[in-house]
Amino acid sequence: MHLKDKIILVTGGAVRVGRAICIELADAGAQIYCHYHQSENQARDLKEKKPGIRLLQADLYEKGVEKKLIQTIIENAGKIDVLVNSAAIFIKTPFGNVNEEVWNKLFDLNLKAAFFLAQEAGKHMVAQGAGKIINIADTSALKPWPSYIPYSMTKSAVINMTKGLAKALAPVVQVNCINPGPVLLPENYSAKEKNRAIERTLLKRVGRAEDIAFAVKFLLEDGDYITGTVLAVDGGRSIQ
Repeated sequence: MHLKDKIILVTGGAVRVGRAICIELADAGAQIYCHYHQSENQARDLKEKKPGIRLLQADLYEKGVEKKLIQTIIENAGKIDVLVNSAAIFIKTPFGNVNEEVWNKLFDLNLKAAFFLAQEAGKHMVAQGAGKIINIADTSALKPWPSYIPYSMTKSAVINMTKGLAKALAPVVQVNCINPGPVLLPENYSAKEKNRAIERTLLKRVGRAEDIAFAVKFLLEDGDYITGTVLAVDGGRSIQ
């Protein structure tokens, strides 16, 4: 896929990994629709740096918002070529203290919204004869963390969702997943948690948001014969 003028929706695109993806793909010539929820200042700053990026504010917890987002893009651009499901929340949930409110927040955003966006975008991609979907999971999908079990479960489900979508949308649409390792560690991580994350990688260092963006670009530009796969970008953590 040549990225020039391709219509791409990146959810959670104003901050962190999503922001790096927006910048990388915009620099490659794509027309980016950056979704954000509450990160308005970061979204406006992104648009100042990359004026061609279009901003879409939406609460992915809102019922039916996935269809509205995709429809807005179709009405404005006439098509959608790529969906990158990057929006997610990361909440510590020590066993014994998990409640339904936090459970629902994690599953509704990390999994439910991603699926219904993919379903809506996928229908248009099939109708137009081409398209790509990339989901962002996590190394915890394969090796769950005891203090983040619900989060880890959502990311494991994202991998299964990716494989199911790849089958359902074949042969027209390619669907793949990227599994980041320790990239942009949470600000509330203690020094001990940061060191533990680094030591569990083979490369003994934290990755960059750009590392994930480069992987997204690779799957879009050079991955036309790749679908249903999970690409680890984790410094070797997943084989430790």
